[in-house]
Amino acid sequence: MNRVLLNNVDHADLRVIATHGVAFGDGVNQTLLLPTEFEAAQREYPILIRKDPTGAYQAVALLGLDRDENLFLGEAGWNARYVPAVQRRGPFSIALQRDTPGGEPRPMIHVDLDHPRVSATEGERLFLSAGGNSPYLQSVSQTLGQIHDGLEIAGPMFAAFEQYALIEPIDIEIKLDDSTSYAVPEVYTIAPDRLNALTGEALERLHQSGLLRAAQWIVSSMGNIEDLIARKNRRRADLA
Repeated sequence: MNRVLLNNVDHADLRVIATHGVAFGDGVNQTLLLPTEFEAAQREYPILIRKDPTGAYQAVALLGLDRDENLFLGEAGWNARYVPAVQRRGPFSIALQRDTPGGEPRPMIHVDLDHPRVSATEGERLFLSAGGNSPYLQSVSQTLGQIHDGLEIAGPMFAAFEQYALIEPIDIEIKLDDSTSYAVPEVYTIAPDRLNALTGEALERLHQSGLLRAAQWIVSSMGNIEDLIARKNRRRADLA
C-alpha cells in the first residue's frame, strides 16, 4: 500500500478505473455494510450481522455462497441497483489530519497509488483542467462521507440492539438440489418478534435515533435470500 494525501498538483493527471471486476477486489461473497446505506442495500442484498476479529458486531451484505463468489458481478460489471460503499470507494480513504499542532482534525481524502484501479492512462479523471474536483471525485467524496458517518453510527447502533436483546443467531441453510447445499455459519440477525414487541422507552429511543428503521431494514432484507438463490441457479445453469 502506498497511501498519500490526494492533491490537485501531484495528482493532476491521475485516473481511476471505476468499473467493477475480480481484479479490483470485487470477487468477495460478503462485504461490509454501514448503517448509512441500509435503506438502499436492503432492496438488493440480505443484510447479516457478524462478529469481527475483536468480537464487535458488524453488518455485511451477503453476495454469494461459494468462497470468493460475487453473484452480483458479471462481465458487464456490478449487476445491482446499489453497490455497497466499501466496494465503490476504490483506492480512496479518509484520514484525520491537523493543519496546525493541537488544531481540530479534519477528514482528508487519501489515495493508494498502488491500488489496481489507479492508472495514468485510463479511467475517470480526478481533477478538472482548472484544478477543481471532477464529478467522479465529488461522488467519491460523498461515498467516503457515507462510510465515515456509518462507522461513527455502527458502534452505538449495535450497542442499542444488544441492550434490548434484539440480536439473535440465525441458521441459514440453502438447498439447491439433492447434492448441493450451503450453510452460512456464525451469523446473526434482528429478531422480528422482539422488535415488534418493543414498547415504551426502548421503542421511543430507537425511533427517535433512527435505529428502529435500521433494525427493520435488516429484517426486511432477509427476503433477498430468495433472489440470491435464483442468481446462484442461473450462474450454475450458465456454467453447465
